[in-house]
Amino acid sequence: MQTVRDVMTTNVEYCTPVDNVYEVAVKMRDLNVGAIPVVDHGRLIGMITDRDLVVRGIAEKRPGSTQVTEVMSDQLITVTPDASVQEAAEQMARHQIRRLPVVENGRLVGIVSLGDLATNRYSDESAGRALTEISERDFLH
Repeated sequence: MQTVRDVMTTNVEYCTPVDNVYEVAVKMRDLNVGAIPVVDHGRLIGMITDRDLVVRGIAEKRPGSTQVTEVMSDQLITVTPDASVQEAAEQMARHQIRRLPVVENGRLVGIVSLGDLATNRYSDESAGRALTEISERDFLH
């Protein structure tokens, strides 16, 4: 059985609670990513997505100096590094998410994305099913 540890990205860029939404937006642009974990002293406390920036930031007329903690998502779905890739794909499909933080003892150790699963020959079917379910949801909403 292949585990999340085998396919996850370990060199994860993150922001801290003292960062503001402007800094996070610039980081997303520079890294060409749509989500960044929020980490406080190694512990994962939230995720901020490009959608969070739009819906909870811009649409609510918050300035760029707003702290990330005011717009981030803090109800997180996570997975451990020892979980199977099948379990990770099922979590993504069930919760309609494209990126899953990998946490061990409360600390962020990586992130697994649908792309990570899709490029893994052992999880093609699971990743395809998860992507289909997420894409259908995006289309309907």
